[in-house]
Amino acid sequence: MTDEFWADADAHLLRYGATFVPEIIERAEGSFVCTESGKKILDFTSGQMSSILGHSHPDIVATVQRQVATLDHLYSGMLSRPVVDLSRRLAESLPDPLDKVLLLTTGAESNEAAIRLAKLVTGKHEIVSFARSWHGMTHAAAAATYVAGRTGYGPTAPGNFVIPTPDSYRPDFVDADGVFDWQKQLDVAFALVDAQSTGSLAACIVEPILSSGGIIEPPLGYLAALKRKCEERGMLLILDEAQTGLCRTGDWYAFEREGFVPDILTLSKTLGAGLPLAAVVTSAAIEREAHDRGFLFFTTHVNDPLVAAVGTTVLDVLQRDHLDVRATELGAFLRTGLLELQGRHHVVGDVRGRGLLQGIELVLDRDTKESSDELGHAITRRCLDLGLHMNIVQLAGSGGTFRIAPALTSTEEELSLGLSILDQAIGEATASRVAA
Repeated sequence: MTDEFWADADAHLLRYGATFVPEIIERAEGSFVCTESGKKILDFTSGQMSSILGHSHPDIVATVQRQVATLDHLYSGMLSRPVVDLSRRLAESLPDPLDKVLLLTTGAESNEAAIRLAKLVTGKHEIVSFARSWHGMTHAAAAATYVAGRTGYGPTAPGNFVIPTPDSYRPDFVDADGVFDWQKQLDVAFALVDAQSTGSLAACIVEPILSSGGIIEPPLGYLAALKRKCEERGMLLILDEAQTGLCRTGDWYAFEREGFVPDILTLSKTLGAGLPLAAVVTSAAIEREAHDRGFLFFTTHVNDPLVAAVGTTVLDVLQRDHLDVRATELGAFLRTGLLELQGRHHVVGDVRGRGLLQGIELVLDRDTKESSDELGHAITRRCLDLGLHMNIVQLAGSGGTFRIAPALTSTEEELSLGLSILDQAIGEATASRVAA
């Protein structure tokens, strides 16, 4: 039966970029996924960085069972209480003036809508994003994505500009003391944007912590300075908080520590806790201007009641169980463990991230920061053998970076188990490489 399963998968599944984990997953609960063969695998990425309440959280299960039997899907012009309730709750969780909400399905879709909104409101079309950005695979979102997926598909939407990623571990601008000079980098970046622009700068879209870009968090003050660059040019700033929103970093929203408010906020992944739910949140002023200009983003699953009810349950659990505090505490526990791994293994070049979104970058040499794709693959394979699912991003010019994003409902014992397995896998993989 197992051979037949993989034969059918090989014969009938269109491959879309991911290498399939060589296990048949039968069920998932809490921090673990379970295979048909009975193996339990600790999920250190909470699904696709989404299941912040763990798999099959009882409150989510109860909401889905109740809601699907009552009201699941409607004509897109109809409204229901779950949709209005979630929109109000999201607005209440955010600072002014973010109080207008559009509920969608995926991060790509919410970013697509946000970019479309920005273009219509500003009357301009040029979009700026980071060199290691990932915002989705729909048209405008893919055009603003630079970390992967640009080759072979023909021209993207015109007017997309890239600025360097503010990477403190691999700095491209340094001051006299060798410290990353992010302000100079940002000034040079926008001087280049200005030189290329035709005078039609509409928006800049960025993640507060770049995930597919290697868990890169801009230095404190960077995002606020970026907002000022946008304001000087009449641009809107769109923050993509697909992975950082809703308590994962220890704050309800990652942008809060910077002391500014974006013009448009997009949420996905964590909002549905594993179900397809996303949101665009903006101000009443921007919404009014967009409406007056005929804003159109009419989709089959806009404002669906089933997932909206799930989103409200997610907010309920986050508030009731104080999971923002828990993410801070567990994040500190996890980070301490990762720093201990760095102390024991020379291939751990850098530990970075915030709360329960952490990353470790692998290098062959800490001085040169030379990378090795094979080392990352070897550690990932060994982790899976030992019962830990890890996700690694490997980019040209940098080492492999493990993205570690456990559920906010994880226990210290589960985090310790993951750290122990990772410790063993790194040790064995590096020992095998030396022996070879």
